[in-house]
This record gives sequence, structure tokens and C-alpha cells, in this order.
Amino acid sequence: MAGSPLTRDQLVDLAHRHAAVEAQGDMDATMATLGDDPVYELLPVGRVFRGRDAARTYYEYFFSTFRPMARRGELRAEYTSDEGVAQEYVLYVTLPDGTEERHPLVSVLTFGESALSGERVYASERLLRLLFGPAFDLAQPLDWKSDR
Repeated sequence: MAGSPLTRDQLVDLAHRHAAVEAQGDMDATMATLGDDPVYELLPVGRVFRGRDAARTYYEYFFSTFRPMARRGELRAEYTSDEGVAQEYVLYVTLPDGTEERHPLVSVLTFGESALSGERVYASERLLRLLFGPAFDLAQPLDWKSDR
């Protein structure tokens, strides 16, 4: 939410807190790390959704449905810039029918002035649909010229 501008180090700490509370399944704490109008870019499929209501739709699905399927994740690397924190993962997912899948994923938690401004997620369309569920269906085609 809007507040006093944070330093880069504070924003990096906030991104780490976001990842930690997301991993714990804490909806309120996860939403508290986001700004007023978070933007989620689903790449490379070129889709985008924005706003707190859409983010809440995503996280409700993520915590109730996707997270129980994600049996484990390996953080392979992390990169930090003035724009955000990028985290490279390999996720291991077990579907309801018992099928196991392995998926690479890069998530960039983007910085606003006083909160996270959203996320850019680079993954296969298969994983993006599994990960975002109904929020994937809310996403619109990304206008490469005007978004962000």
C-alpha cells in the first residue's frame, strides 16, 4: 500500500518478505507487500492482469489449489537491480491424478516507491495456467507499447 518511499535495500527486504510469507501461505501478509495497483505480467505468453482484486483472486487460488500441488521448489539463483528482485526456480508439481511435472520459472518482483508494484513471471504456458488458475483467465493481452 502507499507509504513513504523506501530505499533499494528496504525494497529488497520487502521482496524477500513477500516470498517468505507467500511460501507460508499468509494471504494478508502477502497482500500487504503490494502497492495499490499491482501489475502481473505472464511471459512469454504476453498476458497481463492488474489491480488488488485480481491479485487477491490469484493468491486465493494459489494458496488453496496450486500451493498444495507444488511439492517442492529449488531456488537456483537470485538477481537484484534497481527495478526489482529476480528469482530463478525449478518447481516440482504433483497433479491431482498423481502425475509429476518439473517446471523452470523466473519471477521478477518489481519495485514501486513504497511497496512491490507487481511481478513478471517467465514460465511455460502450461505452468502459468497451473500457477495462476482463474487469474490467467482474467489476464488480457499485454500491450508491449503501453504497459509498464
